[in-house]
Amino acid sequence: MSPTTTARKPRRKKEKSLVEEVVEALDAGKSMRRDLDGGRLHIDRPLPFLCLHIGDPGGHIVAREVAAANASYLLVSRIEDAIELIVPIAKALRRKFGTFVLLDVDEFDRDRLLSDDAPFLQPFEVMLSATSGTAAKRALGAFEAAVKGFEARFRTPHVELCAAEDDPCVRPELLALRLPLLTLRFAPIYRVTGSEATYPDLRERLIDNFLDAGLRAFAAFLDADGFPKPATYRAFGRKAFIDAVERADRGMDDVASSFDFLLAVTPINADAAWKEFKANKFEKPPRFLYRPLSLLVEQEKRRLYSIALDRLEDPVLHQIYREKQQELDLQLTLIAEREKARFVEFGRALYGPVEPSLLKAAHEVLDGTSDAGRTSSLSGGDDEVVDCFYVEHRARTMMLDYHLRYDGFDAAIELRDDVPAGLLVSGRRLLISRRTRMMRHRVEALLSHEVGVHLLTYFNGSAQGLRVFRIGLSGYEGMQEGLAVFAEFLAGGFTPERLRLLAARVIGCDLMLAGASFAESFRTLVQEHDFDAETAFGLLLRVFRGGGLAKDAIYLRGLLSLLSHLKAGGALDPFWMGKISASHFSVMEELGARGLLKAPILRPLCLETDRGRARLERARTGLTPLSMLEA
Repeated sequence: MSPTTTARKPRRKKEKSLVEEVVEALDAGKSMRRDLDGGRLHIDRPLPFLCLHIGDPGGHIVAREVAAANASYLLVSRIEDAIELIVPIAKALRRKFGTFVLLDVDEFDRDRLLSDDAPFLQPFEVMLSATSGTAAKRALGAFEAAVKGFEARFRTPHVELCAAEDDPCVRPELLALRLPLLTLRFAPIYRVTGSEATYPDLRERLIDNFLDAGLRAFAAFLDADGFPKPATYRAFGRKAFIDAVERADRGMDDVASSFDFLLAVTPINADAAWKEFKANKFEKPPRFLYRPLSLLVEQEKRRLYSIALDRLEDPVLHQIYREKQQELDLQLTLIAEREKARFVEFGRALYGPVEPSLLKAAHEVLDGTSDAGRTSSLSGGDDEVVDCFYVEHRARTMMLDYHLRYDGFDAAIELRDDVPAGLLVSGRRLLISRRTRMMRHRVEALLSHEVGVHLLTYFNGSAQGLRVFRIGLSGYEGMQEGLAVFAEFLAGGFTPERLRLLAARVIGCDLMLAGASFAESFRTLVQEHDFDAETAFGLLLRVFRGGGLAKDAIYLRGLLSLLSHLKAGGALDPFWMGKISASHFSVMEELGARGLLKAPILRPLCLETDRGRARLERARTGLTPLSMLEA
């Protein structure tokens, strides 16, 4: 019997150390995110800098968040752990880029300049230091200039500069590495003196400002060291969404998709209400009926505010989602207050008042188009007036053109009996009222409005990777409608009657917000501004829906804003990336420069025609709404 032999166990593959993993990822140009004991290493992509914070997770929370807002950062509790990672990271990045700089961020333990008996808010301490060398000194100068430029809404910064070797706050272990080093220390002015409470707005402002200043410093250092200069220093920011952003985005989309705000507040009995109003000799207000609500508002608000926004690590995205959260809250409140006295005030909060300049512009339009008054929008012969089926056919043709350019353009059409005459976009659906009748020459223009802007930006926004760009950033509707009206102009179907309607909507909103009744507003439009009765009724149905909604003032407001933007040399492409407001234009440019957003996949078809291109160039030289009728 042969001796028993023991089978040799296969050798386990030696597990890589964290340092080996990091270096391998950097050499391969990959990202890296690892949770550490009480901290984290995050490298969005290899960049020739690293932002560092050393300390307990619950200690200097703003310094920690400033560091974590960067594309590359290291959070650790102990200096020994930091050194163990900084050395190989710096070596790998120097090998890759030929340069490297480290930024160490922390806070002072207390706000030393603040005293109880001061008659005003004193400046707050900011200390900056840098190691020797031309690039580090340039970075220090850029950092100082950025900090001194902070908006002085609360307290202004008092900046002290020194050499790193003379800075008592600099960690000797970091100096011993002989790496280019910048340090930032600031007073914890976000804390309420004598308590654990904080000032949330001031906290966010500090994070955003110090992040921006740090990026400027990195850009200045790298520029001085011969690194290729990006289009903007903000390009050194994040280029990838972390899981917390995607979770917040899905949560926000789930809430937004649980209701359709405009359908919820739009009457379903428009035809019957018109007949009733007419039978009562235009004296009694019409009775509007609405869809029964299929959601529990309180439940959706609980879902909305259960979405965590405190771990997004990106101040720009945090602001976008916080604003959207507040807007959805207001929309849900409006739905809950439908047909109640307070509805109009919540609507004013959502869409704003009719400002004097807008009202003046509306009157100028009506005065300048008085010859078009009393002319019905359906004044042509029978062969020139088309119905909902013709509109549906032309809409399918236009949608097919977009689908052939991008197969993700997957829109649907619904013919509906429960919406007023006309067209309406809801998500990916184009809703066409069966009562729709319009002049043939207006069809392509209105489809350019609804399909070429509203649906196009929905699908372009869907392609961005975050759903918030398809449901719309907060306040997007004004610019969206301005773009859509401008698309009518580019398509060649912008008429005096259409412009008068947009101006009259502003007048109607102003009357409603001032307390005028439906009948009083109707008489003003018919008797003072020469609108025919049915057109005036349809206009006021939109203004008085739900109890009074000032939304329709945004069309002319948005158009004026867009014309001003174009005259100032502004680009259109960021507006096609998704549904955004004018106030988010710079945000979209930054996110695009950082690589977080793609160029728009589709652009409106009306921009592909000679007429459309010529009219766009004409608008860049300066147009008013009235001069659009002559272009």
